[in-house]
Amino acid sequence: MTGLLMAPASRYEVPLLPDLGDAAARRELTPAAVRGVVQLAQHWQLTNEQVCRLLGDIPPSTWFAWKAGRPPADLGTDRLTRVSLLLGVFTALRALHSRALADRWVRLPNTNPLLAGRTPLEVMQAGGIPAMAAVRALLDGRRGGL
Repeated sequence: MTGLLMAPASRYEVPLLPDLGDAAARRELTPAAVRGVVQLAQHWQLTNEQVCRLLGDIPPSTWFAWKAGRPPADLGTDRLTRVSLLLGVFTALRALHSRALADRWVRLPNTNPLLAGRTPLEVMQAGGIPAMAAVRALLDGRRGGL
């Protein structure tokens, strides 16, 4: 670790945001991001096709290599952003619901106007980063009591 990124010392300290334009920062974040999305895919019981779509239509062979422990050196800004948003959704769901419901929620049809009867997974796959950000904002708002 190069020490570019650090967790806050207390819950009151605001950490510096990583500069995703910096290749060193991306390389430092990539291994943890890949491990996180592999675990998220297991918890959410995502198919390989669903994960590939969520990650920006990566080839299945790429996903299989990542799952086998051969991540890229640098995920790039787009994929790191996608993983960050997905992990934020995962974290918010775990704060809001029981583990069982939190892990199923992305695959359940939802009547919220943002989702319009579709599953959050369908919305995030179809809408990419903007849709992932909207789903995360929805959940973060619920966490805040909105």
